[in-house]
This record gives sequence, C-alpha cells and structure tokens, in this order.
Amino acid sequence: MKIPVFVSSPTALSPSQKQTRKRIFRLLDKLNLEPRALGQSDYPTQLPLREVHTIAKHCSGAVILGFEQIRAEAGTIKPGTQIETSITNPISFPTPWNHLEAGILFSMSLPMLVFRESSITGGIFDSGVSDVFIHTMPKSKLSRSDKVGLQDVFLKWQANVRRHYYGE
Repeated sequence: MKIPVFVSSPTALSPSQKQTRKRIFRLLDKLNLEPRALGQSDYPTQLPLREVHTIAKHCSGAVILGFEQIRAEAGTIKPGTQIETSITNPISFPTPWNHLEAGILFSMSLPMLVFRESSITGGIFDSGVSDVFIHTMPKSKLSRSDKVGLQDVFLKWQANVRRHYYGE
C-alpha cells in the first residue's frame, strides 16, 4: 500500500512544467508514495477548500509545486501606500491555491517539501515563512549529480512522511 501525500500543483502547465511534475511524480512512485491532488486524483463533492482539508486529513506529507501561472509585465505594487512601486521587470505568480493549500497542510503539521520556479516569490515561497527549506524547481532535464541531489532531498523528506504515517 502506498502512503498518500498531498501535492499542490496547478492543473494547467506548460510542456516543460508537465515534464517536471512528471519527474516528481515518478520519484514519489519510486518511494511508494501516492500523490493526491484536488482536480487531479481527487474531485470535489463539497466546496473545494473543504475538499482540500478532507484530502489532506488522509495524507502523511505534502509537496508544494510553485509553477508560474501569472506573469505581470506592467502594474503597480502596493498602490496608494508609501512603498508604492511600478513594475519595471516582469514578475511571476504561482496559483493562489499553493498558498491556501500550504497553509492548511502546515497547520496539520505534515512534513512539507516546497519547490518553486526561480521567478516565483511571496507567501509560502519566501524563505523564513515556515520551517521548510524552499527548493528550486528541478528542470525537466537534469545532470546526473542534480538527479542524485534531488533523490537525496526526497529520501530525507520521505523518512519524515513515514514517521508521520506510522505515528512514530
């Protein structure tokens, strides 16, 4: 039997983002972990936010995948405040569901693994917001040493997932 882990990831992804998510799902499979996600493995019968909580209650770990979903090339940050600034370089945002789901998963004390594309910041993707190290999203093509490093990250995390699952 596989141990369920919640995966926070948007459903609409670019081809390279899909490859990266597929790589992560393969790693989960090798570790005998089952990815569970709203709108991917599980479909809501209640309000979506309540359904996230329901799915998470049956999981022993969490993976947050901060893929770019919105890119702003112009605009104003914090309008009308003393620190108002104009966007001069494009900025990227993940799906807001990453933040909602991460908050729920964090409050449940589930072992979390957080990845973000290099352009993603804010909320759960800011260093120091939680006790979780924020990893750079693996690329769809990795060198041998990068693959080993990624596997090591997953091995360390899955040990905590197993401890949670078996109630140690």
